[in-house]
Amino acid sequence: MPEDELSRRDIVVIGASAGGVEAVGTLVSRLPPDLPATLFVVLHIPASGTSALPAILTRRGELPAAHAVDEEPIRTGRIYVAPPDHHLLVQRDVVRVIRGPRENGYRPAIDPLFRSAARAFGARVTGVVLSGVLDDGTAGLAVIKSSGGRALVQDPDDALYSGMPFSAIEFVDVDAILPAGELAGAIVAATREAVVSPAPVPEPALAENDFVQIDRGASHAPQPGESSGFTCPECGGGLWETTEGRLPRFRCRTGHGYSIDTLLAGQSNVVEGGLWAALRALEERAALARRMAERFRSRGRRTVAARFERQADAAVEQGIAIRRALDEMAPELLPDLTADVS
Repeated sequence: MPEDELSRRDIVVIGASAGGVEAVGTLVSRLPPDLPATLFVVLHIPASGTSALPAILTRRGELPAAHAVDEEPIRTGRIYVAPPDHHLLVQRDVVRVIRGPRENGYRPAIDPLFRSAARAFGARVTGVVLSGVLDDGTAGLAVIKSSGGRALVQDPDDALYSGMPFSAIEFVDVDAILPAGELAGAIVAATREAVVSPAPVPEPALAENDFVQIDRGASHAPQPGESSGFTCPECGGGLWETTEGRLPRFRCRTGHGYSIDTLLAGQSNVVEGGLWAALRALEERAALARRMAERFRSRGRRTVAARFERQADAAVEQGIAIRRALDEMAPELLPDLTADVS
């Protein structure tokens, strides 16, 4: 990027989840065509889905938007959107699009983009957290703020889903809390600010690219942090705990990463999957026991048939208890995998 832009906040990273299409579209529609900055956007979308977000943003605003392509150069006045099932990262001169381990249950995830931007550009970065559930983006926004960048958050009352904004406000010393439309003005104002302390955040023992590269499992580098005693909901490996700002973070050797809320959600999914498997096994046990009871009853062996009937009844009662447990599982602990992307 041109040398004369090095002292300005010219890197804007935006993260959104459920309700995020409307929020990002509203924000982008208020940005001027001559914005002296580059935008990078991560929206949570299913891995198998298609994303029309670049076309939507291009229609809504004056800046051209497109899915990012790995190692393409960073250009001012453009919007780079994370493609489905790929993380979006930034380096000093190029965009990285990498299909690595999921973070916070998502690929693309917001935190990897935010952290990579903070480490590559330091105080030049403005981070924006928009509508969504759980807390993806909070840890990354904390890194941006600690590097001297700006932290902006959509007003929870303006967001269709307030979980991500509330989390960011709770754990990060944010610079502004505004409706989506007014965040555009804050971004423009940030681009006019001179960077006082442009030093990036020091690289940890393992850099962000190491965490999300698909071949990271072959690395012999020591796992950062301390063993948590918990296991990864996705691969079953041990989780190590570290801290980013005021937030605990959990990561396995494979590279899957979790915040507190997303780890709880992942564990909830594991529990739910186990309960459904147990329910299926109990229903099959009841059906088999009923079949055996009918068979032995037809042969006149009533005592044996009664024993199988008791086993079937017990399996049915246990299945009813499991169904109650499934009905009572807290829906807010389940990940948001259905962001509006059309």
